[in-house]
Amino acid sequence: MNDKMIVGALEFCSLPDLEISNLHMRVDTGAKTSALHVDNIEEFEKDGARWVRFDIHPDYHDVDRVVRREAKVKSKRRIKMANDKSETRYVIDTKFVLKDQEWPIELNLTDRSNMTYLMLLGREAMIGRLLVDPEKEYVLTS
Repeated sequence: MNDKMIVGALEFCSLPDLEISNLHMRVDTGAKTSALHVDNIEEFEKDGARWVRFDIHPDYHDVDRVVRREAKVKSKRRIKMANDKSETRYVIDTKFVLKDQEWPIELNLTDRSNMTYLMLLGREAMIGRLLVDPEKEYVLTS
C-alpha cells in the first residue's frame, strides 16, 4: 500500500500519445472506465485497422482552441452511464502520465460537454496504483 500514489478528486494528467499535457481530470472511483471528451469523431481505416479522428479542447479555459488527433480503435463498447442509460463508444489504448509515473489505460471517447472536466479517470485505470483522498484537489501539484 505504501507504493500507491495519493491523489485528490481533481488532478492534472498528460496523454502523450495524443500530445495533450496538463489536462484537468476528475478522479472518479464510482466510474469503471475512463472517459475523454471529444467532438467530431470520424472512423477510418489505416494499415488494415480501424482508427478514429476526433477534435479535443485540451484547455478547458480556452474552448476556442481545438486540436485534431487520431488513435487506433481497440473496440467499440456499450458503456453504462450513471443515469442507467448506456451508449456505444469507441475505446482506445493510450499512455497516461500522472506526475512522474506513466502507464497504459483504456479510454472511451464521448461527449462530456455537459460535464466540467474533459477527462474522467475511472477505477480500472487506478487499480494497484492510486489511493484517492476525495476531500483534496490537485494533491500532486501542491
